[in-house]
Amino acid sequence: MADFIALIPAAGTGSRIGEAVPKQYLSLAGKPMIYHAMHALFYTERITRIGVVLSPDDTDWEYYDWSKFEDKLMVLRCGGATRAGSVTNGLRALQASGSIQDQDWVLVHDAARPGLSIALVERLLDQLTEDDVGGILAIPLADTLKRANSDNRIACTEPRDALWQAQTPQMFRAALLLEALQNAPNNITDDASAIEATGRTPKLVMGDAYNFKVTYPQDMALAALILKENKT
Repeated sequence: MADFIALIPAAGTGSRIGEAVPKQYLSLAGKPMIYHAMHALFYTERITRIGVVLSPDDTDWEYYDWSKFEDKLMVLRCGGATRAGSVTNGLRALQASGSIQDQDWVLVHDAARPGLSIALVERLLDQLTEDDVGGILAIPLADTLKRANSDNRIACTEPRDALWQAQTPQMFRAALLLEALQNAPNNITDDASAIEATGRTPKLVMGDAYNFKVTYPQDMALAALILKENKT
């Protein structure tokens, strides 16, 4: 029977957030941001292990108490120069340690998505466990999309029909995901893109606006409000 293993690439610096420490360690509701991403995955019973991929020279991880997650936690100091590189290296490390099998499901989740809930993880597992390809959490686009010209003026309005905004976790079989990433174009921005490049069509599973990615400084306040609401 296949296991469900979460993988969190956390080797980046989060330069757009404009802080001295990497984004995943920014304080949010009294905890580092990555803590909240790990929390939902840890308390999803079907998740058996959580691999956190760090930069080899990460000096921040040890400052925090991760004992709450130790029953499932694996720290993998093999982060790459890109997100795809970190996921690839993380999968290889799990394989080398015998912690993952080819048919196990891998749920790759962004450290900067602290609004993930157990209910969302369960929805993803329920809808994809029997799927031939796997898939991702995503939400349909609600805003009108404008394409800009070189002068930052509106060139045209893009139709938003059938367009979705990708979220994480993104869930695929371990061997399929690793092979796809190893052969993927250099410009991919998520795991689903690597799978798409193989000719496969991942499934879209309805996500939640609360599961947004913290990217800019103003996002921190919204994330804090979401976490506070989830606890009440």
